[in-house]
Amino acid sequence: MVLDNWGTVDRWIAGAKVTSHGPSGIGFVNFGAINQLDVQAPIETFGQGARGFNVYAGAVGSAEFDRIVTHADGAVGLQISQPVGMILVKRGVETFGSAGDSLVKGVVIRLSPIAFSIKPGGAVERAEIRGGLVTHGRGIEALELHGRVRKLIVQGGLASASGGFEAI
Repeated sequence: MVLDNWGTVDRWIAGAKVTSHGPSGIGFVNFGAINQLDVQAPIETFGQGARGFNVYAGAVGSAEFDRIVTHADGAVGLQISQPVGMILVKRGVETFGSAGDSLVKGVVIRLSPIAFSIKPGGAVERAEIRGGLVTHGRGIEALELHGRVRKLIVQGGLASASGGFEAI
């Protein structure tokens, strides 16, 4: 994990690029409570099962990102499993890879490198993704909704190597 929160944070600002290398390496993971997260440069991961931003536990009031890119099988862009107030990504979320194994809460599971994944129990009040949600793995969807999103805005569309594209 490059940035990893287990406590309570009012405001966290990351001004430089966040890069992880290796299996299940996450750019930013939250297990605690963050009022405001501001990542002002790209998050980029290189490793099987790595994720760009992951909310496993706790809560996030708002999270703002420049760009999120993952490179490897099972490497999800944004994965939300708990409540988040607002998410803003200024220059898109992009994933490269196919389904692959990833370490999740101490257990190896198979993940698809979905650009934006809302898992059961995950909830987002407002998500705005400028620059689109793009996946390059064959048959990998750009968006997965198993939780709740009150308002979702995707500027630049949804694109996947499986051929699905919707311009918004």
